[in-house]
Amino acid sequence: MEPTSDGAAALPRPPDRPRRLVYLGTPEIAVPPLEALHAAGFEIALVVTGADKRRGRGKTTSPTPVKVAALALGLEVSHDVADVAGAGADLGVVVAFGQLLRRPVLEALPMVNLHFSLLPRWRGAAPVERAILAGDERTGVCVMAVEEGLDTGGVYARAELAVRRTSTAAELGIQLTEVGSQVLVETLQHGIGEPEPQVGEPTYAHKLTAADREIHWDRPADEVHRVVRVGGAWTTFRGRRLKVLAAVVEGPDAAPRPDAPGTLDGNRVATLDGALHLVTVQPEGKAPVPVADWLRGIRPEPGEALGGPVT
Repeated sequence: MEPTSDGAAALPRPPDRPRRLVYLGTPEIAVPPLEALHAAGFEIALVVTGADKRRGRGKTTSPTPVKVAALALGLEVSHDVADVAGAGADLGVVVAFGQLLRRPVLEALPMVNLHFSLLPRWRGAAPVERAILAGDERTGVCVMAVEEGLDTGGVYARAELAVRRTSTAAELGIQLTEVGSQVLVETLQHGIGEPEPQVGEPTYAHKLTAADREIHWDRPADEVHRVVRVGGAWTTFRGRRLKVLAAVVEGPDAAPRPDAPGTLDGNRVATLDGALHLVTVQPEGKAPVPVADWLRGIRPEPGEALGGPVT
């Protein structure tokens, strides 16, 4: 390996047409690319994924979605990243693995990453959700070189995708995995080639917190709707949390109303510049229900509002 400008040894280059792979991935979004590579005839020597997680308060554990898929395909599975060095592979493929890969691992095996954004926009853990929250009209996928930095490597291939104003994060994730799986397979089959440096100002897709998912009714309706679309959106009613699982923005032809933001009138909730119509909600400690069922149970008083402190 030739030294880099800072004196460190350069990372190994991927072979142009790899055949024997190690696959590193964890969540559901990483399952379709694994299955696509397997169906395309690539030899997958090892699948590395996150550890089984404990469910509830008992000792029962659940495997990651990637582990379930790998075992169904008859593939060897490991939870230890260090095992990539002894797998005899010529390339590692990383898809939503959830861990930064350190230099010793990258020196042992060249890696490419399928990332769900148009880099350098939305480097990091939650690119799909951040694209929706920001109101991006386009997103996409990149097959990129893996470096020690966070999603800083050059790009081998990319594809763009429009973001519909009604797309949820789950729906957009499905679209991106379909496009990304195709781009990944074609790139490895037809020749990886040389990566192009990322161009533009980087933005970072930090993992969403509960605060990111809180609805602020004094914001524009489209902005509030984006929070619902990423999943896990919540507000409060009578001092208790209420998840808003599905809602639609009130049409532009609706008559303007002077209601204060958060005011509940049937399934309509006023925002800064319009309203959302609730479709499915989940009261704290209960199962999801259609909004009509929830309204029958709570019997809201005229002028009651959503939002405010939890008591």
